[in-house]
Amino acid sequence: MKSTLRSAAVSLVALALAATAAGCSSDKATGGSEATGPDGVKQGPGVTDKTIKLGIATDLTGVYAPLGKSITQAQQLYYEEVNQRGGVCGRTIEAVVRDHGYDPQKAVSIYTELNNNVLAIPHFLGSPMVSAVKQRIESDKMFTIPSAWTTALLGSKYIQVTGTTYDVDMINGVQWLMDKKLIKKGDKLGHVYFEGDYGGSALRGTKYAAEQLGLEVFELPIKPTDRDMKSQVAALAKEKVDAILLSAGPQQAASLAGIARSQGMKQPILGSNSAYSPQLLATPAKPALVEGFFIATAGAPMSADLPAIKKLAEAYSKKYPKDPLDSGVVNGYGGASIVVSALEKACANKDLTREGLINAHRSEANADDGLGTPMNFTYFDKPATRKTYIIKPDEKATGGAVIVEQAFESELAKNYQVPVGTF
Repeated sequence: MKSTLRSAAVSLVALALAATAAGCSSDKATGGSEATGPDGVKQGPGVTDKTIKLGIATDLTGVYAPLGKSITQAQQLYYEEVNQRGGVCGRTIEAVVRDHGYDPQKAVSIYTELNNNVLAIPHFLGSPMVSAVKQRIESDKMFTIPSAWTTALLGSKYIQVTGTTYDVDMINGVQWLMDKKLIKKGDKLGHVYFEGDYGGSALRGTKYAAEQLGLEVFELPIKPTDRDMKSQVAALAKEKVDAILLSAGPQQAASLAGIARSQGMKQPILGSNSAYSPQLLATPAKPALVEGFFIATAGAPMSADLPAIKKLAEAYSKKYPKDPLDSGVVNGYGGASIVVSALEKACANKDLTREGLINAHRSEANADDGLGTPMNFTYFDKPATRKTYIIKPDEKATGGAVIVEQAFESELAKNYQVPVGTF
């Protein structure tokens, strides 16, 4: 199964490669030109004696603009804090922010620009965007952290999928629904999902869990441009599903939950981590979201009783008092922390080249920044963790969500063979 966005992205890769082939020198294939600073530290692209430039390729104007803004601001906050402590390796960190508006074509152009100017990309939002330049990321040796959790992005040394993948979250989530007796053997799950590697990856996890637990699955693919879920709710009602799974965006979540509840449908709704935003609690969809709506995610919410998250919430609120404390804040701050940790190790090795940076990163077997579950970065052919939180919307909680179930790894998820580079 391939979405229109994914097909377009593949074509765009070919076009971009053809357009830039004449200008690509041999040093690009080895991670860019290198030099050595007066301190004896090898320097890759984006690194000078005084600065380290890091890229942010995000969505500030498209379907995931609220998430993109939160991640971007959280990363900028982290770099400011690092710089106030003296930077890394005697160098200040400079974030280069670009907005692709969730458009693969723009993402390709932005990557081309960033490749010449930054050492790494700690935030690249959207699996179709990252997939569009995946081959170039590998040939350029660009350490990239996607804000996307599809299995299609596994398998590359230079791409770090943080936390779980969508399929693992759904496996743990379906098992949780069973354990809480919200569904039982023989029940039917209705899965509404974005076509492409996001939804496809989540659906794979649902189907695996259903097969192991004796459940049926009714599939309902949609496009990101589908905002009104009236026909999908009608289809779910006709199929008499016992639970609804959703791997789409917040707009689809608001529409689906609102319509379903207004029609008397009381089935539990379980969303992937990108399906909820606390901004929805300020909309008419709020009553439908605070009852029987859950999210399966590797990220702890801003209301979690963790010292690092409490400190982050205070600092972010002080810096951006008018902006919400959503999941993007933890995600962005954590991504910046991962790259800075690798920079510090690379500095100790006197190697701030792209290869030096990724080697430093891949040496971390138990990364724990206090923002959630520890992760293992020494491999890249499976998720960095298989533990999932179950959270739910709560308008009174910091960040608009609370933990229902602490991070756990089900036996199903533990034994699941994660696909690599596909979905």
